[in-house]
Amino acid sequence: MNAQNPTTPQNTSVTVIGLGPMGQAMTRTLLAEGSRVTVWNRTAHRADGVVAEGATRAATPAEALEASDLVLLSLTDYQAMYDVLDGATASLAGRTLVNLSSDTPDRTREAAAWAAHHGAAFIAGGVMVPAPMVGTPASSVFYSGRPETMDSHRPTLVSLGSPRYLGSDPGLAQMMYQAQLMVFLSSLSALMHATAMLGSAGMKAEEVLPELLAFTDTIGAIVRAGEERPGAALDAGEHPGALSTVTMMGATADHIVETSTSLGLDLALPLAVQAHYRRAIEDGHGGDNWTRVIDGIRTPR
Repeated sequence: MNAQNPTTPQNTSVTVIGLGPMGQAMTRTLLAEGSRVTVWNRTAHRADGVVAEGATRAATPAEALEASDLVLLSLTDYQAMYDVLDGATASLAGRTLVNLSSDTPDRTREAAAWAAHHGAAFIAGGVMVPAPMVGTPASSVFYSGRPETMDSHRPTLVSLGSPRYLGSDPGLAQMMYQAQLMVFLSSLSALMHATAMLGSAGMKAEEVLPELLAFTDTIGAIVRAGEERPGAALDAGEHPGALSTVTMMGATADHIVETSTSLGLDLALPLAVQAHYRRAIEDGHGGDNWTRVIDGIRTPR
């Protein structure tokens, strides 16, 4: 993104509350697009950098709200929104809150109801890139909430990244965000577990991480292999075992547990993976595709 983006109206007024790395990145992106940005942060000095670059510092949350119709929240969680705004609810009427903080879908729905009670529209969002990538072509943001609210602010929100609108239920964006982060966090733990395994054989992280990361790049292609429409078979409850089976994958999971045990490593992650395959085998699905493990995830014992 850059200041020449024709889809972003110039001189749009936006407030950003919360100036951690993500809030600062969003502020700088909006400033670069030509927006007038007002900021507030509980630790005031965190605003110094963006204020020097053109943002306006608000003295209070109420002043920050009153500066703009569109208010972006980048906070630790949704409780932080209440902590910051509970004393400024009189200034919420007529505003649109776009909460880009992480929390549960249920708390997100509660927040949308709270905002509506105070006369504010509400959009939930999940930014799917780290702060340095905000506003770049690689950036995308999931949103959910009332479609007319989303449509009215889309020209400004597109500055942050490609908007991926999921529907009117405000909890949907949070659900997608948590699902994406489940894949991400599990992968990070798996990378560190694999690095520890190899490190026990004297291989340095600098040597093995490039190999492991190259493999992670192929996982999508592996999952898509042989499927014209990835996920369609899952939706239909079909798990054809032509390319891989629960039994085959389960045997590998057993070997990972045995290897990790012999190396004295933490077993939490490999045991969790092993349990998924053992449950599917116990349920008589050893000949099905590895996707059959979803049944045990959906209905844990």
